[in-house]
Amino acid sequence: MRKNSQPFLISRRQMLLGPVSLACSSTGWAAAKAAARTPIKVWKDPSCGCCNSWVSHLEQHGFLVTVVNEGNKAARAALRMPEKHGSCHTALISGYVVEGHVPAQDIRRLLKERPSALGLAVPGMPVGSPGMDGPDFDGQQDPYQVLLVRIDGSAQVFNSYP
Repeated sequence: MRKNSQPFLISRRQMLLGPVSLACSSTGWAAAKAAARTPIKVWKDPSCGCCNSWVSHLEQHGFLVTVVNEGNKAARAALRMPEKHGSCHTALISGYVVEGHVPAQDIRRLLKERPSALGLAVPGMPVGSPGMDGPDFDGQQDPYQVLLVRIDGSAQVFNSYP
């Protein structure tokens, strides 16, 4: 009988290393998945539909969201986000404040770059931003900016959406 005529024969090395490589690859996958599930705490009004849509946007982009349905005014004040940058929900992630309809990709960039800042804000509720982009808005898109809010309350443009 020829050596290759038995298709299910495996070498001793394959038999010994197979489970090790499987364990390493599944451990690596689990670690990557856990790392992507960054926890974020969101304060919002329980009846706000656009806030619920923004929370869904975050979850779809790998964030682990904890929601506090008691409004956001007290949280915004406690976290020192200036009222002029205010919106309908406030979040806290890794020591940064996130105010309003900030896209998940900008939050990820903030966490990667780690600037010395209070956090990010999208003041108001611009149509077309995450949470303000569903079928009710009929594909409309208002230009808006994501602001990097400094510790002193001043801000600069972090990203623009025309």
